[in-house]
Amino acid sequence: MYRKTNQLSLDFFIAFDGEFDNTNRWVILAELIPWDQFEDQYAARFGSSRFGRLAKPVRMALGALIIKERCGFSDEELVEQIKENPYLQYFIGLPKFQKTAPFDPSLMVHFRKRFNAKTLQEINETICGVKSKKDSDDSGPDEPTDPTGKNNKGTLIIDATCAPADIRYPTDCSLLNEAREKLEAMIDDLFEPFKKRMVKPRTYRQKARRDYLNLTKSKKPKAKAIRRAIGKQLRYVKRDIKIITELLTMNPDGLSSKQRDELKVIQTVYEQQKFMYDSRTHRVNDRIVSISQPHVRPIVRGKVARDTEFGAKITVSLVNGYAFVDKLSWDNYHEGVELKDSIENHRRRFGAYPKFVAVDKIFRNHDNIKFCKERGIHLSGPRLGRPSKATDPKQRRQERMLERTRNAIEGKFGEGKRRYRLGRIMARLKETSESVIMLQFLVMNLEKRLRVLLSQFFKVLFFSCKPTDYLSQVAF
Repeated sequence: MYRKTNQLSLDFFIAFDGEFDNTNRWVILAELIPWDQFEDQYAARFGSSRFGRLAKPVRMALGALIIKERCGFSDEELVEQIKENPYLQYFIGLPKFQKTAPFDPSLMVHFRKRFNAKTLQEINETICGVKSKKDSDDSGPDEPTDPTGKNNKGTLIIDATCAPADIRYPTDCSLLNEAREKLEAMIDDLFEPFKKRMVKPRTYRQKARRDYLNLTKSKKPKAKAIRRAIGKQLRYVKRDIKIITELLTMNPDGLSSKQRDELKVIQTVYEQQKFMYDSRTHRVNDRIVSISQPHVRPIVRGKVARDTEFGAKITVSLVNGYAFVDKLSWDNYHEGVELKDSIENHRRRFGAYPKFVAVDKIFRNHDNIKFCKERGIHLSGPRLGRPSKATDPKQRRQERMLERTRNAIEGKFGEGKRRYRLGRIMARLKETSESVIMLQFLVMNLEKRLRVLLSQFFKVLFFSCKPTDYLSQVAF
């Protein structure tokens, strides 16, 4: 059930004769977000039923998510901060200050599920002042091209990064040991009704634990010792799966839904590890590296600090300091093939192709160069093949300018991973993790708009510039 509510003005009531500061950052941010535009889309999730518990309004749900990601609070700490701060209560749409919590911390999980990655991308584009799909000229990539590029405008910066999930570094032996411990807990639950009627099957859990510790306590175990330990853990896991299969025939309802999901994941993990053990390889398709988060995949980045990261891979476009996620995938992919889609997304958002595209060398291939040349787009980077001895100084200066321009997106990644929590996604579910990633970029774009707004304000205040409509100046 859902009921539409009117958004608030600045007549917010504060207890104890308090004075409300209209220049507070949360008040300004609340004015920057067009809450009413998201109301219909949010309400459609609840259908037309008049029964059931009344859902929280869109401003409260989305506002709470923005506060959490902007300040880095946990769900419990977020509720406590909202209880204590009247400006946060105004930001989420409460009519007056209240001492009680507006919602339970457990509702934050439902808020993240209601705003999926696609919805948050649309909200992000709306907040940044980008044209909507209805307003933009979306005639498709097969429209007539303009090699001269006279109608092109702006600079587009594209790059890819990884948003690591909150999992421990996975090794084959530790993953099998975790699977074995979970299987042993399942056996205990399944055997509970029969403990007085039959002998409990042997799992050799103490011996299995001792075999695992013998490997982990070694400072530099040899490859032969690692393989031997993996083989032992595989046999323990195989025995436990067989026992559980037999007990399930006697007690079909003995496992919870969570345990049944974990059992399916563990069976897949066993099959993958058995295949790699028998074939003496370390590669397998759709490799599971976490039992609690089976959607996480290893992303080989080849960086100096971390050669492999475990999380979602994202391709990001940066225009005038505003970031847009063009692709989010849990599987590793070659970011060079996503250049065309990113450029087409730019045309959909802004109504024209970019004049310059600053990218890394991995994006420069024959297909991408041809695609950009047909549309009059200048693609940064050196020419393919052997470097030419005769170089044009003007062209070289332009290339250096684009190379320096590309530093902005690296700084944006650093801002997300250091200032915010893009470097460690704490959400556990696949859909909520995607929502958190999209929220990080939405919050960074809000911060960008806030900085631009404040700069316009100080120009008028200290330099006597002509007053303008500040909210219209911060958009594209």
